[in-house]
Amino acid sequence: MNPHLRAALALAAAGVPVLPLRAGKLPFGNCTTCAGNACGGRPAMKSAGACSCPRVCHGWAAATTDPHVINSHTWRRAWREAAAVAYHPGGAGLTVVDLDNPAAIAWARASLPATRTVRTTRGEHWLYQGAMQSTNAVWPGVDIKSAMAYARWLGPGTGTRTALPDVVRALAVKEPTAVRPTAIPVPALAGGGECRHRTPMYLDRGIAMAEQRITEAREEVHTTVYRTFLAVLSAHGRCGCLTDAHIARLFTAARAKGESARHCTDAWTNARTRLGL
Repeated sequence: MNPHLRAALALAAAGVPVLPLRAGKLPFGNCTTCAGNACGGRPAMKSAGACSCPRVCHGWAAATTDPHVINSHTWRRAWREAAAVAYHPGGAGLTVVDLDNPAAIAWARASLPATRTVRTTRGEHWLYQGAMQSTNAVWPGVDIKSAMAYARWLGPGTGTRTALPDVVRALAVKEPTAVRPTAIPVPALAGGGECRHRTPMYLDRGIAMAEQRITEAREEVHTTVYRTFLAVLSAHGRCGCLTDAHIARLFTAARAKGESARHCTDAWTNARTRLGL
């Protein structure tokens, strides 16, 4: 049996929806009936349709755990040409934080809870238990793959999966309509919770990476600033680690990118509101 097909059937038996990928880590193209989404799309897609095409059409939406579909005549043709196996993380109740380079890995180690890790060609996949919205470029070299997305299967990885944390969910959130604060100064947050970053070296490293993310933003600066503030507050908003100096560094980086003092305060306030701080 084709090794990719064998791996796919084993994953499907474990409840992980799978599909074949062709060369270039891409899904197989739609058939002539489904081309251009003329069929209306599958029910699971954002624009839900009623397509029940037996072929490997519609990318991630074709992923299935049904061994009869995976091992069918039409799918076997794709498996013969497949270059890899992919899976739908959201369908398996998972979220993959795709770290594409060493800098992204360093950021994750300083900012995110440890979890199961899978090595990739250029970086790592961090697997969390729980599904969420998929979003690309949430940080330089970092994509989130979960609902309506696929990820390559590169093995089970090592370590224990951690429940999907708020700090990862926050990375996919866009800034809401501004909430005007009654006071411009933003004080450090008081708290007494546990913080795995209480060691100064890790906190300073995280703040430095947040400054870098803002500084290197090339477009959507408003959104980048908000997401960065949200990520920092998700990690440290309840433990009391952040000081006025840390917050000032973030605001200074944002101001250097052309953000006004009011917008910085709005973004910070919106992030706190989002997290209930």
